[in-house]
Amino acid sequence: MAVPKRKVSKARRDNRRANWRATAPTLVECPHCKASIKAHTVCPECGYYDGREVVAHKTKEEK
Repeated sequence: MAVPKRKVSKARRDNRRANWRATAPTLVECPHCKASIKAHTVCPECGYYDGREVVAHKTKEEK
């Protein structure tokens, strides 16, 4: 079984983990309502995807 011969210092260990960061999701502008949305998803504001309404969106009066 592989066992380390020497203790790995905190600097070496932390240097190896330095690139383990989360990346922010890529946001694009909805062409219909100009809201920021994730790419390739239905817009939660207007319900449009690929130029057509996919989800019927309720207005404030209907709620």
